[in-house]
Amino acid sequence: MSGLADAFSDDEPAFIPYLAVGDPDIAASKQYVEALVEGGADCVELGLPFSEPIAEGPTIQQAVVRSLSGGITPEAYFEFVDDLDVDVPLVCMTYYNLVFRYGADSGTAAGEGDHTAPGPRPFVKRAAEVGIDGFVIPDLPAEEADELRAACDEFGLDLVFIVAPTTTDDRLATIRERVSGYVYVQARLGVTGAQADVSDQTAESLARIADWDVPKAVGFGISTGDHAARVVSAGADGIIVGSALVDIVADGVENDRTTADVADDLRAKARELKEGALRGARESPEAEGK
Repeated sequence: MSGLADAFSDDEPAFIPYLAVGDPDIAASKQYVEALVEGGADCVELGLPFSEPIAEGPTIQQAVVRSLSGGITPEAYFEFVDDLDVDVPLVCMTYYNLVFRYGADSGTAAGEGDHTAPGPRPFVKRAAEVGIDGFVIPDLPAEEADELRAACDEFGLDLVFIVAPTTTDDRLATIRERVSGYVYVQARLGVTGAQADVSDQTAESLARIADWDVPKAVGFGISTGDHAARVVSAGADGIIVGSALVDIVADGVENDRTTADVADDLRAKARELKEGALRGARESPEAEGK
């Protein structure tokens, strides 16, 4: 499959940050992604903004507004990814409307055998061309993902699914059949957003999928190195952090800070989170038993 396995290949917890592409503009956004990689990111979730981000809390909703106001489009997103100078796997996080309508709305066939009727194949093909390694599509149920799964298989990309504390056993079985790259473990109920503490539901959610053969990365609410340490100590193979990083970008916008200063803060926060994850691995029951 794709290069997502590389994010987890060093036998240490992966740090996977999220940013909305184009927030607050393309040039700054590029520097911010590169700063996160310099700070220790093992993989980056690059958000393709959609006007109805149902899984997102206020922080990322505002990032989406800033990005869309700046003119981000699916094709501008692909050009952004193609332009990035990073050596870690990249995941596209977006909503299925954009994936399904891409070929039809652009009016451009993606190659021999493609057509402009709705469907995920042209989007997946274009993503593969620019260096995307996988997808997270929060509003696509696993039961309805066969067409996207087939396109990902064709072009060698991974398809990551989200497991919530309320996910039923039947749906877990369906997700297990279709997931690749890693499984995104939602640490708590609700939408995205930085929290003062991590949820006690995390260990329970991880225990439910302990025997799955894909890495488990926990997101929703992680905002400090201590949070990262607790999540990894509970058994996570990686951490996913979005709102705490988007808050830094928003502060830069609100206080008219320079791009370089905001990038420095993102780099420092990335180091804190990665170091916390590494500390959690050292403190985990498995490590202490060695």
